[in-house]
Amino acid sequence: MSIYGDYIKSVIRTVPDWPEQGVNFRDITPLLQNSAAFRKLIDSFVHRYQEMNLDAIAAIDARGFIIGAPLAYELGCSFVPVRKKGKLPFKTISETYTLEYGHSEVELHADAFQEGDRILLMDDLIATGGTMLAAANLIQRCGGQVVETATIIDLPELGGSQKIRDAGYSVFAVCSFNEDE
Repeated sequence: MSIYGDYIKSVIRTVPDWPEQGVNFRDITPLLQNSAAFRKLIDSFVHRYQEMNLDAIAAIDARGFIIGAPLAYELGCSFVPVRKKGKLPFKTISETYTLEYGHSEVELHADAFQEGDRILLMDDLIATGGTMLAAANLIQRCGGQVVETATIIDLPELGGSQKIRDAGYSVFAVCSFNEDE
């Protein structure tokens, strides 16, 4: 967790019973609208990764882009979007993953990385871990090495971060929420 973790967590809004009854949605909009909080969020990632010699930040569509792009700029490395199927114009590779009620697919340009590139994989939240694992598999298929997976929020009770660790990846979250918070 980041030194700013508690502060950032306090700025995130919880919307009860959305998108369905019994779900507490973690809304990062107030975090993005608060310039001091957003700066602390990006600084949390910069301080963690500034000496890791990363080649690229790969960020997952779409909220991962919000944090991945400024972080890539601050670290002086490239930014690579991991997109939903059908959104990239060039030759792509894709990976299907399981959702609670079906399947989805993410894509990456086939030439996104060179063999051995050191990649930080980012998204806004880890729930069940499916999207993050699919994106990590794509990065490896392109020759990249996932140095770590990073997120603003971890929902550990849903098991995603543990599933990602079990697959051999390190996980960093700025903050985490339990279902009863």
